[in-house]
Amino acid sequence: MVVLHILIVLAAIVLGARLGSIAIGFAGGLGVLALAVTGLNVTMEDIPFDVIAIIMCVIAAISAMQRAGGMDYLVHIAERALRKNPKQITFFAPVVTWLMTVLAGTGHTAFSTMPVIVEVAKEGGVRPSRPLSIAVVASQMAICASPISAAVVALAAMTEPLGVGYLQVLAVMIPATFLSIFPAAWLSNHLGKDLEYDPIYQERMKAGQVKPPIGQTEFKIQPGAKASVIIFGIAILIVMVYASLISEQVGLIAEPTLPRNEAIMAVMLTAATIIVLVAKIPAADILGTQVFRSGMSACICVLGVAWLGTTLINAYIEDIQSLSGGILEKFPWLLAVVLFFAAALLYSQASTTKTLMPAALALGVSPLTAIAAFPAVSALFVLPTYPTLLAAVEMDDTGSTRIGKAVFNHPFLIPGVVSIACSVLLGYLLGAVIV
Repeated sequence: MVVLHILIVLAAIVLGARLGSIAIGFAGGLGVLALAVTGLNVTMEDIPFDVIAIIMCVIAAISAMQRAGGMDYLVHIAERALRKNPKQITFFAPVVTWLMTVLAGTGHTAFSTMPVIVEVAKEGGVRPSRPLSIAVVASQMAICASPISAAVVALAAMTEPLGVGYLQVLAVMIPATFLSIFPAAWLSNHLGKDLEYDPIYQERMKAGQVKPPIGQTEFKIQPGAKASVIIFGIAILIVMVYASLISEQVGLIAEPTLPRNEAIMAVMLTAATIIVLVAKIPAADILGTQVFRSGMSACICVLGVAWLGTTLINAYIEDIQSLSGGILEKFPWLLAVVLFFAAALLYSQASTTKTLMPAALALGVSPLTAIAAFPAVSALFVLPTYPTLLAAVEMDDTGSTRIGKAVFNHPFLIPGVVSIACSVLLGYLLGAVIV
């Protein structure tokens, strides 16, 4: 039966990937139903409600900030920074998307910066696929370094009983993922022909399909935009300070009445409330923002996929331990490989972390190895069907950011693999000192 159950899980994941978007979560539910029909026990305990709740609350606050104009204001600041040196857009663009994702806890913030990246790249005569590819990858990697991302919170909850806390996870992941940007950006800057030698770009130019760069347009700050950014920034600061105070390492609050995960949710919902009041925006408008739609879609995806994977793993955990325990003990780096390919199918850092990390730790993998391998859950760029990746392809009117006929020959793959490899290596080096 184990072979049948594995085939059911793989079939559900492939079906969800083919349908795309929120259907990945739908197909996960279908797979859970098939597992139950074929004899596996299905319980509510296998659903990562804590992860889903954190995503919902964080997305609520970000959506309120977007409706108040805060996201546009941040993009305006990013645009000014990028235009200062358009020739080096390949190095500066991923720094911007990494930083915005770290602060927001979602990679969907990259959507708003992509038009700016394309525009600045064309102004500087840079092939847009170069900055776009590494910018998308950086936005995915940054999830592993965000204080409010569900993936980081989930991993910290698993490693804390083993003596490695939330702050230590961040202390390793923030520099590891950030520094990994630069070797990947350098490599990306050498991929593909320069625009003047790209035949597809030349054809599109002749056909009038490439819009000339128009330069920076006048930006009008929406009332309440700056305030919404400040409120959201203070909320993140509060979360980090409070997590420090209740951590075992600091221990100033020994028995908190509000645990860390609950604090993140409460603070984010409070921030959303204050933004609505201060910016005087209609609360109903928040439901129509792009961030809210993408975030709620992510919740369904995490629910379906993580429920599916956890149901299978829990059913065969003893067999997995007997078969894989010795292998991972001898070759711990294989955990990063497993996470890499799992993330490519599961399409979610949080889902991959919640599904596979408990099994890895149960097999005896050390907290250091788990944290070092953690960046591999960001391999959402392998299949060219992830929303931010597709958006980059659509927004590049030069045609330089394109998906080849072989599916995997797209400009995101090589920078992504290099970034993850560098992050894992740095994770081991930094973790050996910090953990």
